[in-house]
Amino acid sequence: RDGLLGVEHSGSGESSYIEESKAQNDAISLIFSLKEEVGALAKVLRIFEEKGINLIHIESRPSRLNKDEYEFFINLEGKNIPALEGIIHTLRDDIGANVHELSREKRKDAVPWFPRTIKELDRFANQILSYGAELDADHPGFKDPVYRARRKEFADIAYNYRHGQPIPRVTYTEEEKRTWGTVFRELKTLYPTHACYEHNHVFPLLEKYCGYEEDNIPQLEDVSNFLKSCTGFRLRPVAGLLSSRDFLAGLAFRVFHSTQYIRHSSRPMYTPEPDVCHELLGHVPLFADPSFAQFSQEIGLASLGAPDEYIEKLATVYWFTVEFGLCKEGNEIKAYGAGLLSSFGELQYCLSNKPAIEPLNLERTAVQKYPVTEFQPIYYVAESFKDAKQKLRKYASTISRPFSVRYNPYTERIEVLDNTKQLKNLADAISNELGLLCNALQKIK
Repeated sequence: RDGLLGVEHSGSGESSYIEESKAQNDAISLIFSLKEEVGALAKVLRIFEEKGINLIHIESRPSRLNKDEYEFFINLEGKNIPALEGIIHTLRDDIGANVHELSREKRKDAVPWFPRTIKELDRFANQILSYGAELDADHPGFKDPVYRARRKEFADIAYNYRHGQPIPRVTYTEEEKRTWGTVFRELKTLYPTHACYEHNHVFPLLEKYCGYEEDNIPQLEDVSNFLKSCTGFRLRPVAGLLSSRDFLAGLAFRVFHSTQYIRHSSRPMYTPEPDVCHELLGHVPLFADPSFAQFSQEIGLASLGAPDEYIEKLATVYWFTVEFGLCKEGNEIKAYGAGLLSSFGELQYCLSNKPAIEPLNLERTAVQKYPVTEFQPIYYVAESFKDAKQKLRKYASTISRPFSVRYNPYTERIEVLDNTKQLKNLADAISNELGLLCNALQKIK
């Protein structure tokens, strides 16, 4: 459902969704804000009229950020792109409006649409690329009608889920629990020697508070609540693979899209796609670590509004860090990537002398080719999560987009930092935190 944009009507706290019809596929969306003064909107509309650009839809609401401003959302025909560029320039320089061009279409020089509120994740969570209720012919469960029907049950849960709801609990079958138990038992023997400190520190807590046991598959709702209490991360059920852009956007809100189904029992040590073993054993423990959680979120923030070529690079960085990353631990190298921590075979292989091991260099890592159906021929080693974050921030600064963003955890909104008012608000927030730090340091002395 490309072209969706959530806006709020004046005087209403409910979000409404504007969807472009198929006849309006050329439409472009703009959001701009104006100071509340007589004739301001009329002046803007006159500019569009003079340039011969047709407005399809327009809505307004009071600005949540600046009390003396109104925000306007408009859909307009995108046939006259050069004229539109001139209008945006005029709005910014002559009128003093803050303007954002938003598009889910691949348009040159347009900022791709991205969610501004955590509720807007509802709008793409069902746009999966593969699997879900359907399976490819080479999937271990393709010829198993019982398994296929079970997968549809899980897909329906994900399709019907909306932000803010508790994640529905699942009664797993004895066969599913046996499959989980096989994976759980084998991997747990390797964690003490192969997994990083952060993973091994959190895992006993998951056993104590979230039902991580050999004969029990934890419930996503319990795990999500645990993560929220640790780092603010939360889980959201998903039916299958999302696009890289949509998946990374979730991380910006500290939301991890997690599958709830389990791999086919005929091959418990293999899965062609992420499943609940991969999510709960590989990903979850690290999301409970504050430093790793922040690193993951910053990959997501860097992706918002980024051009397609950078999304591909950020997805590759994600692959070689969050999925298949190694890190230094004293004189040893340990695994922290979820793809390693959920694979009995590759967890042993990655720390052997067979693959190539290189230091994490994001400029190089971001363009490294990789296989998806076999063990990785190369792994990248981070000095620490702190070092990885610093490298990511430096790399993110090279992404071509006309603004910076930050996540406000109090409002659960993405704030676009492209005007002096927003920068002042950020400076005030930083000043308050620094004051608190200085006061605390004095008391410690």
